[in-house]
Amino acid sequence: MKELAGRLTALDPDAGAAVRVIAYFDRLSESRAGLEALVRGAAVLAGVPARLVDAERRVRVRVESDGTRRDSGDPPDPGWPSAALVPGGAAALWLERAEAAPSVVDAVILERAAGAVRLVLDRTRGRAPVEDPALVETVLDAGAPEAARVHAARGLGLDPGGTARALAPLDGRPLVMTGRVDAETLTGRTGTGRVGVGPEVPVLDLPSSWAQARTALRFTAEGTAQDPGPRVVHADELGGVALLADLVAPGAEAPPDVRALEAAGASTPWLLATLDAVVSTASLRAAAAEINVHHSTLQDRLSHAEHLLGWPLRTPQGRLRLQLALTMRHLTRS
Repeated sequence: MKELAGRLTALDPDAGAAVRVIAYFDRLSESRAGLEALVRGAAVLAGVPARLVDAERRVRVRVESDGTRRDSGDPPDPGWPSAALVPGGAAALWLERAEAAPSVVDAVILERAAGAVRLVLDRTRGRAPVEDPALVETVLDAGAPEAARVHAARGLGLDPGGTARALAPLDGRPLVMTGRVDAETLTGRTGTGRVGVGPEVPVLDLPSSWAQARTALRFTAEGTAQDPGPRVVHADELGGVALLADLVAPGAEAPPDVRALEAAGASTPWLLATLDAVVSTASLRAAAAEINVHHSTLQDRLSHAEHLLGWPLRTPQGRLRLQLALTMRHLTRS
């Protein structure tokens, strides 16, 4: 490739530069470079800042021509040269070149970088969730004939021989998504902070992923001071804790420890968030940092909480009991 680029440069400098650009992004793709590295490559090669904007997936990356990342919330100038990540899509890679018309080399940079970025996003952030309600309902229905589910999967653009996962938003329609899922993407896509995420399974096993997504949803919380906890829960990260969902029915009378938590939380506004930090961090110092209080203040709070709850919170057994109580609190209110 280097020899070809050298020969082409002697005949046509733009052609030689284009070949070097192609080889550069091929190497980045082969090494599974991330988004920032790809945008940096576009900026350095073009000699102007480059930015990636994918509002739907909440991705914004901007890199200066010297390779320094410096993100900006300002919208791209429509006059800048750009390449959409998918034909007709809004997500695009931009070169901040306004003083002159884009060159042949700019066009090659944009085309190769955008293609590499698209592959990274599909691999790490998942494709857009499929939202046709009737087809999604069919593909998630364990009682639907297999032929009907295969037909629905194809209608949704899913490969019946591939894999996907089901999502259960608290106040929205069920979704199907391919690829990896992260919390920020889910919040932006579903319009709600609470989402249960099923495991990735063969497409024809999506009903099982949907069942597990609904179970995971029961373990979510609003993430507020009065309802602390994770807003997005992945079913395949619950392990044996998922068995609690079979033992604690939604709306059933709360166990004694949960009733103690509710009473203590009602009289002490900081209590629930403090206790959640204690069970979700590696140490008491980490818990104090999480809720932005001094370590001694946390110790005072725990002493007060132990008095209200009636059991120790600074022993392994006490922390386990507290974690189970907080978890059952989510399950009883679902």
